[in-house]
Amino acid sequence: MLVVTLLAAVLIGLALGVLGGGGSILTVPILVYLADLEPKQAIAMSLFVVGVTSAVAAVSHARAGRVRWRTGLVFGAAGMAGAYGGGRLAELVPGTWLLVGFALMMIATAVAMIRGRRHGAPTRPHGELPVGRVVAEGVAVGAVTGLVGAGGGFLVVPALALLGGLPMAVAVGTSLVVIAMKSFAGLAGYLATVDIDWTLAVMVTAAAVIGSLMGGKLAGRIPETLLRKAFGWFVLVMGGFVLVQQLPVAAAWVVVPVLLVAGAGSAWLVRRKRREVTAGGVPE
Repeated sequence: MLVVTLLAAVLIGLALGVLGGGGSILTVPILVYLADLEPKQAIAMSLFVVGVTSAVAAVSHARAGRVRWRTGLVFGAAGMAGAYGGGRLAELVPGTWLLVGFALMMIATAVAMIRGRRHGAPTRPHGELPVGRVVAEGVAVGAVTGLVGAGGGFLVVPALALLGGLPMAVAVGTSLVVIAMKSFAGLAGYLATVDIDWTLAVMVTAAAVIGSLMGGKLAGRIPETLLRKAFGWFVLVMGGFVLVQQLPVAAAWVVVPVLLVAGAGSAWLVRRKRREVTAGGVPE
């Protein structure tokens, strides 16, 4: 399965290079279902893989002028704070629920990308986003990044393209800078409680970097509308897959406690009625 995992890792880099996101969307399922890692280990390793791969992919986008550095660095710095906090908070959340939350956010974001930018939303082909908005969105997206192990491209790209009005190609390039910064911050949060197989991590990262270099060359040649919709459908399919895989287990986390509470409540009522009958009382 190692060879299959490494081949799939090339797709991780390709997605990052072309779409500016999607790396973690692929990495987490690959590490869980192909490399047979526990969810939290897979999430932590995905942050390393995507962080390094995004940094490499950002170079080709920057050379082509598709990176807004001020926006990217401010968004990334704010996101790092949120990502570290999210990574520490993840210690308290069961791995299954992390994957379920991951899938639900993927689906919601996919719908937003497929629908497109709001009518009348301005574009800023050469400008930067307001600092206040960048910081607020960065912290929020960063917290999600650290919590569910997503580099955040599937949230950063819509934030920059739909809310910020940046052209899709520029949003893609800028998102890679943000993803790299937030991924390493989220990883720092996870390393406090999770061990990583660094040999496997380096091998997967190397394969992903190869894919990212290929993807960077293709990104500027794809029409914006096609790129946005392809990104949306890709995220939607992957989100549905992860959700379907986790729902049976997640349901057990809900059903079992409910049954236990119902059973305990029933036993308490039975004992209460028995005591009342024994004491000669009338049950209410």
